[in-house]
Amino acid sequence: MADSSSFYSDRLLAHKFPETEYTYTERDAALYALGVGACARDATDADELKYVYHENGQQFIKVLPTFAALFSLGSLPNGIHLPGLEYDPRLLLHGQQYIEIYKPFPSNARLHNKVSLAGLHDKGKAAILEIETRSYEKESGELLCMNRTTAYLRGAGGFSDPSQPYSYSSYPTNQVAGVKIPKVQPFAVFEDCTQPSQALLYRLSGDYNPLHSDPMVAKVAGFSRPILHGLCTLGFAVRAIIKSICRGDPNMVKSIFGRFLLHVFPGETLVTEMWLEGLRVIYQASVKERNRTVLSGYVDLCGLASSL
Repeated sequence: MADSSSFYSDRLLAHKFPETEYTYTERDAALYALGVGACARDATDADELKYVYHENGQQFIKVLPTFAALFSLGSLPNGIHLPGLEYDPRLLLHGQQYIEIYKPFPSNARLHNKVSLAGLHDKGKAAILEIETRSYEKESGELLCMNRTTAYLRGAGGFSDPSQPYSYSSYPTNQVAGVKIPKVQPFAVFEDCTQPSQALLYRLSGDYNPLHSDPMVAKVAGFSRPILHGLCTLGFAVRAIIKSICRGDPNMVKSIFGRFLLHVFPGETLVTEMWLEGLRVIYQASVKERNRTVLSGYVDLCGLASSL
């Protein structure tokens, strides 16, 4: 548990994170698409070939909207350091991811990332930390997207007065409301198989946490074998929504929210259920073999496909 005597909120709020650059190429975007299952079942999939190949003479490949999550991964290469907050990185859990997309992603770009503290909450035995990353195109200065990453820091709570636990948010609390899964039959259901090597492929996009590749590290963390990255599971779910509701058009996605509930083992089958409420798709993803929900959230759309 953290020491409350060393915590000063004014120092924390005044802390400036370093600004970083992130460069990606078409190869990176295509490798990411393969990492979240694009074309895995059908190498000529009419909806997904455009993510990895210049189909029908298109000049550039298309980029999946969840590719944005990699920008936040690269914005803090040396971890999260805040004055007065101490935690063990091995006890960090990725709780939620929220993404806003302001324009379609180019197939290659050089980005400028601006990072800020979006939230910090003392929960006693743990702390909830929210980091916001805004990514701008380096040359034009245009804002491409915003990521808000929520991390659950076990053992890092207790840094403030227990009679008045510290809680700070830089955004409206109702912006990312809890997701309530409807009790009616889903509008669409999509089933997809992850591959036994899925985590080894996804890690090539930049998340080299050994929890997803090293059997010994996984066992120390309490798992029988390496688990799939949570952001990989999110990529599978959003890709299912694009395929089932957006009719293959990734540019219809406006914002994405995902709450990570349980681990996935590479090789398991993901079943994504979707409910359409106006321009919002509420979804949950479950592991078929264990009948357990692993992810839930919503995707807001710019519009609906005319064929729906």
